[in-house]
Amino acid sequence: MRIGFGVPVSGTWATPQIMARVATRAEELGYHEIWTFQRLLHPAGTDIGAVYRSVQDPIVSLAYVAALTSRIRLGVAVLNLPFFSPALLGKQLATLQSVSAGRLDAGLGLGWMEEEFIASKVPLERRGKRADEYLTLLRRFWTDEVIEHHGEFYDVVPSRQEPKPETPPPILLGGGAPAALRRAGRLADGWISSSRMLAEDLPAMIDQVREAAAEAGREVTRFVCRGVTRPGKDASQPLSGPYEKIREDVEALAAKGVTEVFHDLNFNPAFGAPDADPAASLALAEEAMENLAPR
Repeated sequence: MRIGFGVPVSGTWATPQIMARVATRAEELGYHEIWTFQRLLHPAGTDIGAVYRSVQDPIVSLAYVAALTSRIRLGVAVLNLPFFSPALLGKQLATLQSVSAGRLDAGLGLGWMEEEFIASKVPLERRGKRADEYLTLLRRFWTDEVIEHHGEFYDVVPSRQEPKPETPPPILLGGGAPAALRRAGRLADGWISSSRMLAEDLPAMIDQVREAAAEAGREVTRFVCRGVTRPGKDASQPLSGPYEKIREDVEALAAKGVTEVFHDLNFNPAFGAPDADPAASLALAEEAMENLAPR
């Protein structure tokens, strides 16, 4: 089991100074990876959770902490494909892979919030079919000397996109619907669970990814779980309560087939609230990092 930690990208503690402290401390403590996530908008008058109220850009945040670290891997869970053209995302991720010396794991998804699709002027419908074409084209920007593509959704006239990453970043896919799980098995290097998925549902989802991969004549071995971690007295939920109990919960996830867990305090209400004290959040995060670090 590989253990990671979420970079402060949501709420009042998502400042450059605290991002830097969490990233460098996670590297010192031996964490495998640090992670960000994406949210373009928080629609006014809706209640989708405080964690989405104020969110830093995930690619810019990873580029920032990449410059402050040297070993720890950098993951995003997830970037929503419809909000980027394949050429733009190919360029951004290739550059991030380069400036981080090959440490990027590119977690990608389809998006779900209608308001973000409206603002991006892309249709919500058929986003799964578009993703199939998108993923094949995205990899070509990292490998082909000249790219030409004329598909149902995307067109690229004969073009070069350079510089190319020395090693293309692994692509991990999110999503819990059967079609999304099959897509991860067919096309991705791994699968990422969402913050809303229940631990008891993970084995069946992992099996669906593995089965789809086997049908496609390939193997998927990375199964990443975003851990909504809540240190404290309340131990009623997974990854909540005393630190030793949280460690036991991580071991239980390994038994379910999960290969990587990252503790994400951004989704903890104590951190995501708009009026949370940044200093108090950092103090609790440092305590959590020390107590949950890989042994």
